[in-house]
Amino acid sequence: MNLENFLIVSAIIFGIGLYGALSKKNILTVLMSIELMFNAVNIALIAFSRYTIPQGMTVAKSALDEEIGLALAHGTPLGDTALNTLLTGQIFSIFIIAVAAAEVALALGIVIAIYRNRETVDLTNVNLMKG
Repeated sequence: MNLENFLIVSAIIFGIGLYGALSKKNILTVLMSIELMFNAVNIALIAFSRYTIPQGMTVAKSALDEEIGLALAHGTPLGDTALNTLLTGQIFSIFIIAVAAAEVALALGIVIAIYRNRETVDLTNVNLMKG
């Protein structure tokens, strides 16, 4: 597998999420579509962190891959360069997952409040400006 494969999968998942967010009328379906888009971004970030070396690093990619391979095979500790390269995408993904969890909790609270007041979760029937 290479970077292009991961980016293609990420783009397809993002496209499915975007289609669902723009075309569906149920609030819960729109929320699930937004979560798909977040997860597509997570896949892309982790792929970039695995297959690219940050600008300004002077380490050759083959040397970095060799260091990571030795660490996986023999349990030797990673150096700072390899560790920073491996963890950048994961840290961004953890941040996105935390933001997505907060977004889902807030959105579901709003959906419950809308359902109690309007007795529907259909976006076309929900007009919050009406009394």
